[in-house]
Amino acid sequence: MTMERTNPLGQAQTLRELSLALRTLFTAFLLTIGFGYLAAVFYLFLVDIDPHLKMGMRPIAGIEMKYRGQPSGSRLEAALRGAMADKLRPEERDAIVGWVRGGATQAGFGQIKPILDRSCTVCHSAKSGLPVPPLDSFETVAKLAETDRGPSFVQLARVSHVHLFGLSFIFLLTGTIFTLTAVAPTFKLTVVALPFVAIWADIASWWLTRYEPLFAYVVFVGGALMGAALAVQILVPLWQMWAPRSNATAATARPSKS
Repeated sequence: MTMERTNPLGQAQTLRELSLALRTLFTAFLLTIGFGYLAAVFYLFLVDIDPHLKMGMRPIAGIEMKYRGQPSGSRLEAALRGAMADKLRPEERDAIVGWVRGGATQAGFGQIKPILDRSCTVCHSAKSGLPVPPLDSFETVAKLAETDRGPSFVQLARVSHVHLFGLSFIFLLTGTIFTLTAVAPTFKLTVVALPFVAIWADIASWWLTRYEPLFAYVVFVGGALMGAALAVQILVPLWQMWAPRSNATAATARPSKS
C-alpha cells in the first residue's frame, strides 16, 4: 500500500502528491546542494588530503597536521622531506633545512636563495599562477620556516561559527524535504538527526585535535557520516518524486506513522 500523510486540511503531504512546481523546486535545490557538496569534498581533497598523500602521509595524519600543526618542524622542512624531496639534490635540501633550524635569519637567506631560484620558484612564485606558496622573497620563505602550530583560536572560531550556521541551514532544508518521504519512522528520525550529531562531533574535534591527535579520527568519521546522511536526504526524495509509481510504491510499501 502507498503511504500518505495529510495536513490538517486533508491535503496529501508525500512528495509524490506534491504539485509539479514544488517537485521541480525541490529537485533543483537537492541537485544543487549535492553538486555543491561534491565540489566541497573535491576541494578538501586537493587542499587537505592530496598534499599529505604526496608526502607519504595517511589521510588521518594529514587531518591531525591541519588542526594540530607540526610542533616538531615547519611547513617548509616537511615539504622538503616529503612532496618536494625529489626536486632538489640532497646537499641543497640539507642547506635549506640547516638554514631553517639555524633560525631562518635574513643574513643566511642569501646562501639558500640561489637554490630556491634555481629549483623552486619556477612553480613557487606569485607569477606562476599556481595555488602554491611563493618562495621568491625572504618574508614568504621565513613564514613557511616558522614552527607550524596549526590554526589559531581566532581562526578556529571563525571557521567553526561559519560551518555551524551554514551546515545547519542546509540540513534544515534537506531534512525538511526528507520528512515528506514515505520511509519507516525510525529510519526517518535517524537520517534527520544524524547530520547534526556529525556536525557537532566534527567541529568539536577540530578544537580537541589540537590537544589529542586521536580526535582526528572523529573528524574523519564525522565528515563521512555527514556526507552519508546528505546523500540519503537527497537520493531518497529524488527517487520518490520521479521514479515510476510501481517502483516507488514497492520501495515504500511499509506504512508510516510519522
